[in-house]
Amino acid sequence: PRSTLFPYTTLFRSRRHRLRGEVVEHSISQTSYTRNGNGGAVPAMMVRPAAARGALPAVIVIHEAWGPDAHIRDVAGRLASAGYLAFVPDLYAHGGTRPPELAPDRIDAFKRFTDSLPPGDVQARERALADMPGTERERIEESRRAVHAAMESPARFVDDLRGAVAHLRDHPDCNGQIGALGFSMGGRLTGLLACEERDLSAAVVFYGAPPASERAGSVACPMLGIYAGKDTRITSAVPEFAAAMAQAGK
Repeated sequence: PRSTLFPYTTLFRSRRHRLRGEVVEHSISQTSYTRNGNGGAVPAMMVRPAAARGALPAVIVIHEAWGPDAHIRDVAGRLASAGYLAFVPDLYAHGGTRPPELAPDRIDAFKRFTDSLPPGDVQARERALADMPGTERERIEESRRAVHAAMESPARFVDDLRGAVAHLRDHPDCNGQIGALGFSMGGRLTGLLACEERDLSAAVVFYGAPPASERAGSVACPMLGIYAGKDTRITSAVPEFAAAMAQAGK
């Protein structure tokens, strides 16, 4: 399936970013795309070095549970400074807008709450929620449920990401070389995308759960995984997937 290209009624702006001490100007645009048959447009940010001429290799930057936040936008800027066309879909905004519980301010509040807790301590989370005013507690809980529901149902996200690949494949600013990288939830989606998308040239997984080992044979591009040694909840599944890839000759 091919992507549907929407008219560019978007604002272009310039931003500066430093690479090895040098200031690199960026051109930043907002666009949207859709994958035929999946029922909705996905907004995205596109960042390229302003001085570059012609088509560039593209990298899809896949956000973690917090959406395309300042960290993800910074990664896109660094990629643009290195000479790539960075493409950042907002996977929470399928159809053009986010649901209220996944709105940026709600996600930011949920992230601040999560960052205040010891990792993985459910009892600490419940105590902290109990100490909150009722309305604030319910808003945090709604966002938490929405984020976890999204993480447990990755198929639509993968479909939207395949749409991003098709969109870039048809785009005049892309030279046909398309990679993807993602963090945490986005890392998991990067691995799943690599299992399904024949037009992906490279995939980099930052601390994302690997695909099921039986899918290793379907990975059609070079794949790099970067993990934290103590993050055993994720890393415990990596050796099996790596062995399956080796057995499949990947």
